[in-house]
Amino acid sequence: MTDTHKLTEHSSFVAQAGSNGSAHTDRAAHPLRRSGDRPPPRATVSLVVPARNEARNIPWVFEQIPDCVDEVILVDGDSVDCTVHMATRCLPTVRHVEQSGPGKGNALRTGFLSATGDHIVMMDADGSMLPGEIPHYLHFLDNGFDFVKGSRFIAGGGSLDITRIRRLGNQVLLAAVNHLYDAKLTDLCYGFCAFRRDFLDDLDLHSSGFEIETEMIAHALRSGLRIAEVPSLELPRRSGRSNLHAISDGRRVLRTLLSERPGSRPATRAGGNPA
Repeated sequence: MTDTHKLTEHSSFVAQAGSNGSAHTDRAAHPLRRSGDRPPPRATVSLVVPARNEARNIPWVFEQIPDCVDEVILVDGDSVDCTVHMATRCLPTVRHVEQSGPGKGNALRTGFLSATGDHIVMMDADGSMLPGEIPHYLHFLDNGFDFVKGSRFIAGGGSLDITRIRRLGNQVLLAAVNHLYDAKLTDLCYGFCAFRRDFLDDLDLHSSGFEIETEMIAHALRSGLRIAEVPSLELPRRSGRSNLHAISDGRRVLRTLLSERPGSRPATRAGGNPA
């Protein structure tokens, strides 16, 4: 179930089938469908956006959020600029939540617990991720996958921002994940992800910093969730300075991988049963 290479290939097939259109609308393809049948209700979507001093970037991000998003949660990390004010001006319906402690991981965990949607999407507030890609993530959640992660290193993806040292660090840490979990992922240190809220407990998140992105993937693999990768384009930060520190945060990611490696503690399968 965690053979991610097969799932990724299957994901590509589903996307192609979905783009055909007729597979979903041709009545001949569903000979047993009754005239009174109704399609299942659309899953609701919560978008969690952690932010700290992102007032200049919030307008660009918020104006591109697609209509398929039902709820936007801004988790403010004690900003000293007008991040919160700007967010409410750009999107009056935004839910503002104060994080309970320092770090991106804490901000995301706070936002996840506040989310009410069936699907949860997480993305940064600095303009480096395209909100227009969100429907691609939701497509795979709606078609049987439990956890969907963006990849900058598969066909259709890319990065206009990654440095040589970040690329090298990502490759080393990615190789470790693929070795430890017998997986074939193509990207690791990239925080554009989506998952079914029903599996939040299975992800069992505790990290407080940037390493939470790795913890999520490690726990998704250990829990046997169906994982899909979708191509994503990483853009340069639009304004301001990043809170990411490649060396120190890379060490924290590595420590997380070692502490969460298979056999370090009992894994839990999706649904709460021991592996």
